[in-house]
Amino acid sequence: MKFILLIGLVFSFASSAQPALMAVNEFELEYEIAGSGKHTVLLEAGAGAGMSDWDPVFNRIAEHATVIRYSRVGNGNSTAIKRHFTSRDYADYASELLIKLAIEQPVIVVAHSYGGSVARDFAAAYPQQIKALLMLDPSSEHDVDILRAIDLAQGNREIAQIKLDDMAEGMSNQYLDFWSKRPLPNYPQIKDMPVTVIASVRQVENPANLFFTDRGRQMWGELWQGWANVFPQGKAVLTANSGHYVQFDEPELVIAELVALLYKLDKE
Repeated sequence: MKFILLIGLVFSFASSAQPALMAVNEFELEYEIAGSGKHTVLLEAGAGAGMSDWDPVFNRIAEHATVIRYSRVGNGNSTAIKRHFTSRDYADYASELLIKLAIEQPVIVVAHSYGGSVARDFAAAYPQQIKALLMLDPSSEHDVDILRAIDLAQGNREIAQIKLDDMAEGMSNQYLDFWSKRPLPNYPQIKDMPVTVIASVRQVENPANLFFTDRGRQMWGELWQGWANVFPQGKAVLTANSGHYVQFDEPELVIAELVALLYKLDKE
């Protein structure tokens, strides 16, 4: 009877596409599940973003797999908080959410921007819950190094101004974590599995700072290409057709790379 009830619960999740709230530890997380199939995809949004970060691709992913999107604590309709969360803290809650949703098989994590930091911590801390990783223009603890490498004095001035601008708008937990700049897990802290990174190298006509100059875009691509190539099953896709929001600018590219990961997993 317990098995039948569990199957019914999973089926009701997979066949629905209505936002709901799930109690995870002391907070409530907003989430939505759609689609069905042998693979499950967990979507990890960017800094300050809720489930809408995935509007362009959510239903498309549901055509290929069961897909879960959610809002981290402090975002969307999830519980508002004032205490500082790190990417590892957020990874812990993502793991617990999957357990609460009775997702027993390893998932494919698709992450955007700051969600890439959460995904790297998740992959290192919970290897039994992940089987592949697709990151869309993910944040990096080395991105400010690019500004300094291009022009040390100007880079330091720009970094100081960017930080002041963030503070003026009210620093979120993600931005506090962003400025802490601690090393994040890499291979082999993250196990050998299919890993794909899509990084934007699109040139900007009037760059706001050194990071978006042609040289900055080139170094950004090289950073992620080098990172992905360390993984035995790593792949880097550099796109000049997208800005930071790859899933909005090139949803077809995101779907194509996800389908390629699904195909690779099916062949294992």
